[in-house]
Amino acid sequence: MKALVLASGGVDSTTCLGMAVEKYGKENVIALSVYYGQKHTKEIESAKKICKYYGVEMKELDLTVIFSDSKCSLLSHSDEEVPQKSYAEQISKTNGKPVSTYVPFRNGLFLSAAASIALSNDCSVLYYGAHADDAAGSAYPDCSTDFYNAMNKAIYEGSGKQIKVEAPFISWTKAEVVKKGLELGVPYKYTWSCYNGNDKPCGKCGTCIDRAKAFELNGVKDPALD
Repeated sequence: MKALVLASGGVDSTTCLGMAVEKYGKENVIALSVYYGQKHTKEIESAKKICKYYGVEMKELDLTVIFSDSKCSLLSHSDEEVPQKSYAEQISKTNGKPVSTYVPFRNGLFLSAAASIALSNDCSVLYYGAHADDAAGSAYPDCSTDFYNAMNKAIYEGSGKQIKVEAPFISWTKAEVVKKGLELGVPYKYTWSCYNGNDKPCGKCGTCIDRAKAFELNGVKDPALD
C-alpha cells in the first residue's frame, strides 16, 4: 500500500508524514506540496528539507491562479495585513465567519488535486493534517470533522472506491499533535509555521501563537527557534 501526504512544511503535515513513513516505509510514501500564491516560500522550502530528511519523493503543484480573486491576507496580491493576534481574538470579531487567513476552500482543492495525483501513482490513502484547534469557531471550516467526512466520502466514491482520506488529528489539539511527533522523532527544527516570511518566526500571528502553546504544553522548547 502507498500513501500520499499533503506536506505544507508545517508541524501538522510533517507529523502526518512521519506517521506515514513509519507505517508504510519511505519507499511507499509520496509528499505533495502546493504553492497557492502565499506571500513567501518558507513553507515550501521547509517541506523540501523535511522530504529530504525522510528520503521521500516530493511533488509540487502551483494553484496560484485559482485564488487570484481572493482577498485572503496570506496571498501575495492582497493588501490585507496578517492579523497579529490569536485565533480566539480574531474569531470574536468575525461573526461566525472564517478568519482573514482562511484561503477559500483551500483544503478542498488540495485534497481533490491530491486524489488525482494519488490515483495516478497507485496510492490508496491520502493524509492531511487538519486538527481540532484550526476548526474551532469556524476559523478554518475546511479543517472540521464535517468537512473531512464529506471529502473522504466524495474522494472514495469519485475514485472508484480506490482512495480513502486519513485525517489522524481531526479530533486532536495541536499540543496532542506535537506530543505524537515528539514520540516519533519528527524533525520539527526544519518546519515553518509563521505567516510572515522573515528569517525568524514573528511569534505574533495566530499560527505562531498556537505553535508556541503546543510546544509549551509538552514542556519542550520549539526547536525551530534555535
